[in-house]
Amino acid sequence: MTDTAQQKEKAILIGLITQKQDKDRINEYLDELEFLVDTAGGTTITRFTQNLERPNNRTFVGTGKLEEIKIYIEDNNIDLAVFDDELSPSQLRNIEKTLDCKILDRTNLILDIFAGRARTAHAKTQVELAQYEYLLPRLTGLWTHLERQRGGIGLRGPGETEIETDRRIIRDRISLLKKKLVQIDKQMTTQRKNRQSLIRVALVGYTNVGKSTLMNLISKSNIFAENKLFATLDTTVRKVVIENLPFLLSDTVGFIRKLPTGIVESFKSTLDEVREADLLLHIVDISHPDFEEQINTVTQTLTDINVSNKPTIVVFNKIDAYTFVEKEDDDLTPAIKENLNLEQFKNSWMAKIDSHCIFISATKKQNFQGLKDLLYNEVKKMHVKRYPYNEFLY
Repeated sequence: MTDTAQQKEKAILIGLITQKQDKDRINEYLDELEFLVDTAGGTTITRFTQNLERPNNRTFVGTGKLEEIKIYIEDNNIDLAVFDDELSPSQLRNIEKTLDCKILDRTNLILDIFAGRARTAHAKTQVELAQYEYLLPRLTGLWTHLERQRGGIGLRGPGETEIETDRRIIRDRISLLKKKLVQIDKQMTTQRKNRQSLIRVALVGYTNVGKSTLMNLISKSNIFAENKLFATLDTTVRKVVIENLPFLLSDTVGFIRKLPTGIVESFKSTLDEVREADLLLHIVDISHPDFEEQINTVTQTLTDINVSNKPTIVVFNKIDAYTFVEKEDDDLTPAIKENLNLEQFKNSWMAKIDSHCIFISATKKQNFQGLKDLLYNEVKKMHVKRYPYNEFLY
């Protein structure tokens, strides 16, 4: 039997320690980049970092570091070099000439995962548009590279287009895709108008925090969910009834750090579900060591799309997986890892992050009834305000 792990592309990760991101921060970013590589079907062999004030305009890292990376690639049969930041067209060409292997940046890697995850015609159109807009300025020298490296991570979707594809054809395709998305947007706007009689709740949050799992739990549906980044791209809307109160619940694409503007634009229709929601459930993976920055990333994205003022409930998920380290005064005593109970969570500093929050575990259904009660009360307030003569429903 063939070992599928041996068939995975071997990747190295490359990042910079700068004034804006120190050593701890770049390690967090590279941890996430490794998870992205794993999600795309590759395996990370090692990492390279370098201290620079800013990225080198020609080669991102310094020429000495690039030569070190080249030697490692040759000695270890590396298939793929992944850079944590978006590379300019000239950086991409210069790096390719030196390393002579497949080169991806964070944006291209995310787009590749999107291409593999898109299920509906709508999501596929959004992904294809984002891919073509990414590829257009990088055409010079790129197609010969793609011709040499057929298949694998980073080459799904339009990346497989033949070498004769030129800028004119791609621009025509971009124009066509944009027109197609305008039509889809009109259809989805009509669908949303038809649903306006019900209060609408949208799940938002960082990628892989448990939104789809919670969606399944609340709506009793069966939406695809797994421990991968961007497990779902398609917005799913379900009618939910808690006690006798109906409302609409939508699941949306997860946010991520350094998400390119072009991707956000391409997924405008998905984000419209967030813009037009009456209430947001901001799901947070409290077990993640960097959950505070994830909260900040989501908050900034919501600000960017002008919905930061919407009523929001912060749902701290995965409390069953959260542990804290209790250190004794004596430095020789080993640190003790412990879980917190629900009351301890309510009285913790985390509860002060947002005045309107709740602690749950979607997989274990811990405090799920508490979430349902809170959701019911918030939706009820909005429903009474919108339909003041329907009090008999409650």
